[in-house]
Amino acid sequence: MTTLPTETAQTAIADAKRADSAVWIRSAVFTALFAALFVAFSFVKVPLWFTAVPITLQTLAVMLAGGLLGAGYGFLSIFIVVLLSAAGLPLLGGSGGISVLFGLTGGYIWMFPLSALLIGLASDRLFARAKKLNRGGYALLFLSLVLFSVLLAYAGGVPWLAFKAKLSFGAAMKSGCYPFLVGDFIKAAIGAFMIGTLRPLLARLR
Repeated sequence: MTTLPTETAQTAIADAKRADSAVWIRSAVFTALFAALFVAFSFVKVPLWFTAVPITLQTLAVMLAGGLLGAGYGFLSIFIVVLLSAAGLPLLGGSGGISVLFGLTGGYIWMFPLSALLIGLASDRLFARAKKLNRGGYALLFLSLVLFSVLLAYAGGVPWLAFKAKLSFGAAMKSGCYPFLVGDFIKAAIGAFMIGTLRPLLARLR
């Protein structure tokens, strides 16, 4: 049985520590970047005269965070912003505090970290099979974005909107779902294209 010389073993340990440190730093940077992207996209909003729910790019940021970073880091990047907003920082379109998370649009916000997590799981699975997606892979990715971002957001947002605004479920759908569906499907298509194109170019975070 042979053993590595002491100096060689120490060098290997030092190299492993440097590699772990580099991965941790890279992970922190990517998480912070996508958290900042989510904040920036939160400021891109178009108020509508007939509803308290504005058009925003938040869902696209959630798609990209989950799809490009994967489940763990994607969830963390969105959850950090939601948590800091709950603490009072004006990160969600210039607003923050518990009142925002429990306001008329609170149900949508609650779903964002979960959406990033589920999208990340789907994306991780798709890219584990192939480094680049074919047409079928893009179609599955698009369906994952629709299911775990678009539909999940409405599953949380519409009932809460109905409760807070004292609307019937049908009225809440008219003011909090139907007007946004076309735009959300477009964002899902853009998100699928960007994730499929960019993820193979990113260093895998492990």
